[in-house]
Amino acid sequence: MKDIFNIMKREVRNISGDSSLFLILLIAPVLYAFMYGSIYLNKGEEKVKLALIDDDGSAVSRLLTDQLNVTPMIEIVPASNISEAQEKMYHGAVEGYFYIQKDLEKYILSQKQGNVNLVLNASRFLPSSDLLSTVTKVCLTVGAGVRKTYFNKQGMGEDESIKMTNPINMDYRPLYNSGMTYGSFLLPGLLAIILQQTLLIGVAAGFTSEREEKKLPELYKISGFSISKLIFGKGILYLCIFMIFGTFFTIVNFSVFGVSVRGSFMDLALIAVLFISSIIVLGMLIGSFFRSKLFAFQVLVFSSYPIFLITGYSMPYQSLPSAIQVMSDLIPTSPFLKIYISMVQAGGSLRDNIDSVIHLVILLLVLLILLILRLKYLIKSDKK
Repeated sequence: MKDIFNIMKREVRNISGDSSLFLILLIAPVLYAFMYGSIYLNKGEEKVKLALIDDDGSAVSRLLTDQLNVTPMIEIVPASNISEAQEKMYHGAVEGYFYIQKDLEKYILSQKQGNVNLVLNASRFLPSSDLLSTVTKVCLTVGAGVRKTYFNKQGMGEDESIKMTNPINMDYRPLYNSGMTYGSFLLPGLLAIILQQTLLIGVAAGFTSEREEKKLPELYKISGFSISKLIFGKGILYLCIFMIFGTFFTIVNFSVFGVSVRGSFMDLALIAVLFISSIIVLGMLIGSFFRSKLFAFQVLVFSSYPIFLITGYSMPYQSLPSAIQVMSDLIPTSPFLKIYISMVQAGGSLRDNIDSVIHLVILLLVLLILLILRLKYLIKSDKK
């Protein structure tokens, strides 16, 4: 126990004496979490500009225009004709245009089909998707009101006309992400990736520094010539620090950004211990292959986005190419994110995600065995 404590004290001195490690391990997690998280503070888009051409000028077309304009999502920009609307869209002044045909009300009142056209700039996915959803809801609502008025004029009572207007009543209730916003989906995973990458880069760079400065034999001696104590002594400090960060994110950052945790905090803590431990071991293993701390920083800094993409978080795992799925299964981030998102957003438990828990445990054990073998090789090489 004394050897482990001595390694921990030595690690504290190393971090406090190295400004780059101090910044990446102690400052960057909180700074990045608030900086990147603040981008999605509002979570959803508001007042997306949509050009509108009303060639009808009737009560129905004015109702459509008013209903579109009062939604939080849409800001109507009047246009005199389609050419003007297209010009606005091509120059980025609007995200699309909505065309109301001439004699729309006349067609509706004569029981003929009336048409409206929505043209969107789909090069930006979120605005076009949100506009399509909102415009569709407004058109269906206005259409239902017109049908109800027609049935009332035919002599039907209120209840009967409502049934005829909506013969099939859809009960639409989105689960977990009830606001259907991109920010609510992205923020939990983003905070987890920030925690992972700062830990991975810091641990790898710190271990590379041991090799660069040829201090590995000294570290091995302090550990009482025990590789397991060496790994545990270095790792326990990082585990404590990043468990504190994880708790801070869950309590403070989630509260600031309006993210609720639906699962058990105890289950979340247990899976966090497994995940952080696996990243510490992975960081040491990766760091053992570098000879320059600067080069380790340069390589690992660019790993954040590729790791995020292959985990199956931004793109469904089943839709990833087979080779990418294999790569995804080899990093602890993939099973952790499945469990983490299930707990945070869906209220799942460890029992609900037992396959992913086993996957994470297996990866931790395999990485630990590889690290022990790698350290034995390095220590033998240093002795020679």
